[in-house]
Amino acid sequence: MDAPLFVALELSLARWVVVASAPGQSKPGKHAVAACDGPALLALLEELRRRAERRCRCSVAVVTIQEAGRDGFWLHRLLEAHGVRSHVVDPASIAVNRRNRRAKTDRVDAEGLLRTLMAFLRGERQVCSMVRPPTREAEDARRLTREREALLTERIRHTNRIKGLLATQGVFGFEPTRQDRRTRLDALRTPEGQGLPPRLRAELLHQIERLELVLRHLAEVEAARDAALAAERQAAPAAAVPSTEAMDAKPMVLPADEGAGARLLRLKGVGPETAAVLQFEAFQRSFSNRRDLAAYAGLAPTPWQSGGIDNEQGISKSGNPRLRRTMVQLAWFWLRNQPASALSAWYRERVGDGRGRIKRIAIVALARKLLVALWRFVTQGLVPSGAELKAA
Repeated sequence: MDAPLFVALELSLARWVVVASAPGQSKPGKHAVAACDGPALLALLEELRRRAERRCRCSVAVVTIQEAGRDGFWLHRLLEAHGVRSHVVDPASIAVNRRNRRAKTDRVDAEGLLRTLMAFLRGERQVCSMVRPPTREAEDARRLTREREALLTERIRHTNRIKGLLATQGVFGFEPTRQDRRTRLDALRTPEGQGLPPRLRAELLHQIERLELVLRHLAEVEAARDAALAAERQAAPAAAVPSTEAMDAKPMVLPADEGAGARLLRLKGVGPETAAVLQFEAFQRSFSNRRDLAAYAGLAPTPWQSGGIDNEQGISKSGNPRLRRTMVQLAWFWLRNQPASALSAWYRERVGDGRGRIKRIAIVALARKLLVALWRFVTQGLVPSGAELKAA
């Protein structure tokens, strides 16, 4: 078995700090590489490996660790392609010194990463949470839903800007997203009965042009999303799929080999955007059990127990925020579109006539249960109890 050469990478915009602990070396060495210079990093790792092999007179394998962050996973893929065993860690899962004032330098952070890596490979799995990097294809597939989210934010910003400019002239009720926006802009009048000032009108036209560009890109992204979901419908023979809890329910007939997004669209109340987010943000990954799934979505409970104190702090919110936000929204839609389902009945039983905080707590619990039910529906074909499918 090859002797390990442990290497911690502290990545920043200015430079990359490399701290390495070689076999038989009592003190880790520090090195620096220009930021974003992959070939220089590979050359340094190869030089460190050769030195370690000359020192210990045995074959050496390079094992690296880096924090997940702005640089994504391109460096991880580069290292793996060159025979380096790479690990990506969730930075929020690493224990830090809790003193009021503590030293904070790139070297200190890199040495902390190095100790975390060595402890993790010794078998201490609780010392941190390692990230499972997605494949290039899976990472690229998520761009559709994420670009749409960014475009929606831009649309809101341009719309609010246009309305804000008109409000300075006492003009209200103008909807920039309507198709007749340019015609209606020409007909606008101030409370004094005058037209818009020329400079303001020119600025509004510029804002409308930006808004129209965003709307066009939004339509293109949504068309690509719908095409991707439609392509998942395969001409596979239909198979009878039983319901989950209700043993006397009628078997549902669904194609056995369709994609996750296409299958989710069969449920009443699930639209194309929700199906795409669930498919690309969650169901492209594999989960061993429902607890892992809930933890990935940040919907796992976080108890606070010490001595006689036993409190619940709410959900962890440490997982995928897009998935968590989508599931809470879908939970509200589920109550409206699937009132006869077992999950909706569970919610009504828990909430009763409660309002406000009680409903907000219960809807998050429903989102967690619904996520598990949809995961089973996608992976095992088990239809949630009492759920209705859309008409073919």
